[in-house]
Amino acid sequence: MNSLIAQTAPPLSPLAGQRLARGVARALRAMDFVTVEEMIPTQGLRVDLMALGPKGELWVIECKSGVADFRADQKWQFYLGFCDRFFWAVDADFPSHILPQDTGLILADAYDAQIIRMAPHTPLAGARRKALVHKFARQAALRLHALRDPGVGALIG
Repeated sequence: MNSLIAQTAPPLSPLAGQRLARGVARALRAMDFVTVEEMIPTQGLRVDLMALGPKGELWVIECKSGVADFRADQKWQFYLGFCDRFFWAVDADFPSHILPQDTGLILADAYDAQIIRMAPHTPLAGARRKALVHKFARQAALRLHALRDPGVGALIG
């Protein structure tokens, strides 16, 4: 084995971000939020996790498995127009000081999460909120339907 490769950190699992999303979703559920992973708020954007709160608030959470993942993210600022609050979710080993201070911060693992810094509240316009809640509901219902009846996709499309 090449000694240079042996000295580098082991590669992160491709599922690391999904494990963070699961822990965040569990913690948010305890706060009476419901979530959809890989939510598409508009064409060309896909957020890691969108949460819908009990009063209709919408949060976007971007899960970052490492510094390279964070630095490669060129779209996160576009997500700000599709939520009331924006958060980063990272694990305890992530150097959180590199994340923008005017965003929320969640420390997470695969089983739980804790909000460390609450994101600023920037309320969505009513029409955009209505459209996003509608998309959220449809994506959640379509995923539930696919779980209940996996062959339905072939019937409609």
